[in-house]
Amino acid sequence: MGDPRAAIAFEWTKIRTVRSSLWSLLLCFLVSVLIALLFGWVLRGAYDDMSAQSKADFDPVGSGFNGLRLGMISLVVFGTLTVTGEYTSGTIRASLAAVPRRGVFYAAKVLTGTAIALAVSVVVVLVTFFTAQTAIGEAHNASITDDGALRAVVGSILYMTLICAFSMGLATVLRTPALTLGILVPLFFMVSEILNNLPGVQKAAQFLPDAAGGIIMRREAQEHMILDAWSGMAVLVAWVVVALAGGYLALRRRDA
Repeated sequence: MGDPRAAIAFEWTKIRTVRSSLWSLLLCFLVSVLIALLFGWVLRGAYDDMSAQSKADFDPVGSGFNGLRLGMISLVVFGTLTVTGEYTSGTIRASLAAVPRRGVFYAAKVLTGTAIALAVSVVVVLVTFFTAQTAIGEAHNASITDDGALRAVVGSILYMTLICAFSMGLATVLRTPALTLGILVPLFFMVSEILNNLPGVQKAAQFLPDAAGGIIMRREAQEHMILDAWSGMAVLVAWVVVALAGGYLALRRRDA
C-alpha cells in the first residue's frame, strides 16, 4: 500500500475502531466545557469582590479558557495512543507490512491524527468560549468580536492541535504510552506551571512548548512575557517540527 490516500484511510479506520481514542476525544470536550461553565459561574459571583487592580487585569477570554488546559490532557492521550497503541499490541508489524514505505506510513498517521485533533479542537474551543462567556454574564463577559477575542479563539484551536501533533512526534520516538505520558503530563500540567511562576526561571520557562503556545489564549500577553501571541505560537511550531522530525528519524532507523 503505497498510495497516501489509501494509507490515510487505513489510519482513519484504525483510529475510529479503537475505543480509547474515541473516549479521549469525548473526555476532552466534556472536561473543557464543564470547567468553563464552573469557572464562569464562579467568576460571575466573585467579580464584585475583586480589587480594582484585579478588575483592570481581568480577561474573560483567558479565564474562560482555563478548562482547555485540562481538556488538553485528553488530546495528549489521544495523540500518544494513536502512535503507541500499535507498538503495545504488536500490530505495528502488520501495519508496516501493509504500508512498507515508512515515510508514507508516518505522514498518514500524523496527518490523520492531527486532522482529527483539529476538528475536535474547533468544536471544543468554540463551545467552551460561548459557554464560559454566557456563564460569566453580560456585565463582564467578552464577545467574539471584541479586540483580541477572535485571535484567542483561533489561536486556541491551533494550540490544542499542535500540542497533539507534538505528542505524536514524541510518542513515535519513545514508542511506549507510559513513558510518553509520564513525560508530557507532568511537563505540561505541573512542571511548566511551576517554572512559569518562579521569578528566576520565568523568562526561560516561557519557551517550553505548552507555555509558549498558551500565550495566545489570552487577549493580551502579561507584562512579564518576552513572547507575544504569535511569537509564542512560532516557538510551539518549532517544537512540533523537531518532535515530528525526531519521530520520522526514529521510525526509519529502528525495527518494528
